[in-house]
Amino acid sequence: MKAVEAQSIRIETGPDEAVSALLIQPTQSRACYVFAHGAGAGMTHASMETVAAGLAERGIATLRYQFPYMEKGSKRPDAPKVAHAAVRAAVAEAGRRCPALPLIAGGRSFGGRMTSQAQALSPLPGVRGLAFFGFPLHPAGKPSSDRARHLADVKIPMLFLQGTRDALAELSLLEPVVKSLGSRATLHLLDGADHSFHVLKSSGRNDREVMGEALDAFAAWVDEAVG
Repeated sequence: MKAVEAQSIRIETGPDEAVSALLIQPTQSRACYVFAHGAGAGMTHASMETVAAGLAERGIATLRYQFPYMEKGSKRPDAPKVAHAAVRAAVAEAGRRCPALPLIAGGRSFGGRMTSQAQALSPLPGVRGLAFFGFPLHPAGKPSSDRARHLADVKIPMLFLQGTRDALAELSLLEPVVKSLGSRATLHLLDGADHSFHVLKSSGRNDREVMGEALDAFAAWVDEAVG
C-alpha cells in the first residue's frame, strides 16, 4: 500500500490550550486508532512513527497526539485529570475527522493507561475497543496489579500487546489480570521482547520482526473484535 502523508492538526484540550496531532488516513481505512504516546517520548518518536506507518499499510488510520506536558516541553507527565481530558479531546477529534470509521483508542505505556482510565470513568464516545502497546502494570522492580483495578470497569474489547521480558508487566501478574477480564480481553505475547518491544540478538529475531508481529496481531484483532 502506498505511504500516506501525515496531516498536522491542532486539538483543543481546554480553555486556551491545544496540542499538536498527526492524522494518517489511508484510502479504504477500516478503523482509526487514537494513539497516545508513552511518558518519556512524544508522538514523533521513532516507535510511534513505526506503529502509525505499519497500521496504515494494514488499512488502519491513526491519530497521534501530544499530552499537554509534552507539548510544553516538560518531562513531568500530566496529572490524570489533565491527561484524561486530552484523551477525550483526541477521541472527539478523531470522530470528527473519521466519522465513518469505528474508533480504537489506547497507546504506548502511559498513554494506554491514561486512555483506559478515561474509558473506565466514562465511556469514550465512538470508541469500540482499547489497544495497548505495552500496558504498564507496575513500575520496574515494584511488581503489583494495583494499576489494573480500573480495567474491570472497561466494558469494551481490549488488546494487550506485551513483551515476555517487560519489566513493567510481570507475566505472573499480567496473565491473571487479563484472565479476570474474561472474553473482552485478549493478550498477545511477543516472545523475548521488553517494554519497548526490543529483543536480544540471541533471540534469533530482530525488532522489526517483533513489531511486524504486533501490528499483524493488532489488525487481526480489529477485524475480529471490532470490525
